[in-house]
Amino acid sequence: MKNAVFIALSMMVSGFAQAEKQSGAHPSKPNIIYILADDMGQGDVSAYNPDSKISTPNIDRMASEGMKFMDTHTSSGVCTPTRYGILTGRYSWRTPTLKKGVLGGYSAHLIEPTRETVASFLKKQGYATACFGKWHLGMDWAQADAANKRGKASWKQVDPAQPIKNGPNSNGFDYYFGIAASLNMSPHAYIENDRMLGTVEALETMAAVEARGFTQPSKTGYAAKEYVQQEVLAKLAEKSCDFIRKNQDKPFFIYLPLPSPHSPIVPSERFKGKSGLNLHGDFCMETDWVVGEVLKTLEQLDMADNTLVVFTADNGTSPKAGIVAMAAKGHHSSWIYRGMKGTNWEGGHRVPFVVRWPERVQAGTVSDALTCTTDFLATVADITGCKLNDDAGEDSVSFLPALNGLSIPGNKERLVIHHSDQGIFAIRKGKWKVMFDDFGGSNRGDPRKNEPIRNAAPLQLIDMSIDAEENVNLAQKYPEVIESLKHDLASVIMNGRSTPGPRLPSDYNSNKAWKQLDVVHDILK
Repeated sequence: MKNAVFIALSMMVSGFAQAEKQSGAHPSKPNIIYILADDMGQGDVSAYNPDSKISTPNIDRMASEGMKFMDTHTSSGVCTPTRYGILTGRYSWRTPTLKKGVLGGYSAHLIEPTRETVASFLKKQGYATACFGKWHLGMDWAQADAANKRGKASWKQVDPAQPIKNGPNSNGFDYYFGIAASLNMSPHAYIENDRMLGTVEALETMAAVEARGFTQPSKTGYAAKEYVQQEVLAKLAEKSCDFIRKNQDKPFFIYLPLPSPHSPIVPSERFKGKSGLNLHGDFCMETDWVVGEVLKTLEQLDMADNTLVVFTADNGTSPKAGIVAMAAKGHHSSWIYRGMKGTNWEGGHRVPFVVRWPERVQAGTVSDALTCTTDFLATVADITGCKLNDDAGEDSVSFLPALNGLSIPGNKERLVIHHSDQGIFAIRKGKWKVMFDDFGGSNRGDPRKNEPIRNAAPLQLIDMSIDAEENVNLAQKYPEVIESLKHDLASVIMNGRSTPGPRLPSDYNSNKAWKQLDVVHDILK
């Protein structure tokens, strides 16, 4: 009898071990994959836009097998600030150096190595961590001009043969393979951990750039002879799937920031013409294909059930995608919303956000919770059951309750801050949105400019519960709401955080050049 019980227990333990091995993670530590598209609005995803002319079957499948968030926003209308927020759970305008705009391919590091990131946090929990793709958060290149320590360094000051410091490996990633910034920015080369790969040459003129086959608006600078823009997506998919295979016996985190469909819009030959719309449509379809390759690998390894996969974008679609021409064909990248990349209109920062986690998330569900891409760090902390330090994730709120079909505590009172490419603020709380200008905070424009806003003024108040398309300005009707929200914004700036916790340092007093604070200047005094 004792032998029979022992055998039964042994078989049970063996079964649990085998199940854990197949899932690739301990039940309390799911694998986590975060896929980030570059310049892709909600209207470019057919799961959101039923009239989309672009087919995105793999993202659509994630939505049908998981949860689709309808009111998720990036922390900025452009690349670098959003990426900073995703990894740190903090608004980028809290940094001394990024109050507006983006970094360049040779910019110094933005994330301090001492700051907690999603990768560094998960690494402490036993995760293998990797980043594949567009970094665009700065790294410290060996420079000939020692005086130029920060800012957008000239490529001519860089020694590409030397190791790179303070890149992804210093921010919690065990392994990195990708490119320094956008496809249009040099260096046009892959970087593996702290080294540029390939036979490096200097492309000093635009003629040399074009002769190498780089599509406009690619820039001058260093390039590797082996590097081909049209092959980058396939390479990132290959590397990501290889990492999954090699790390299937332990929990892992993959951050996959794709450089598509950002310009230069360079789909591979396999996808050229596939959308029947334009190159942007083709590149979106290739982006969707990468998602499919990741999902397929998980299923082949029997790891899909306990792997949380997120798909989202860093901001809305760029005007370089041909927004006007696509609209003429019935495709609207910003879907029903105003604005585009860079703007504070909804089309600038309201993005597709889809989560698939078969073991935990009910298939085919939809969430209307107000969320932000800064929320990822607090969410993974919630998932692993480990608390963040008080000085980490200060603008991050866990959306795990939403994944469990519950309300996010305090969601109706939460202040989410939008930031345009020019660093102009807009704020959202519950149903109210305030914009501190009448042009979306950007010169990029509004695809719906021929549909003027009623009562437009330099300060605009929108009731998002009935007017998410931003058609009517209610500022004159509800001045008390604007005043209240301005005080909320001032508090979030002064307190160094938007979440509960101790007050953190803020540089609003010391930075007199921060002109965007003029809207709350009287309150800050």
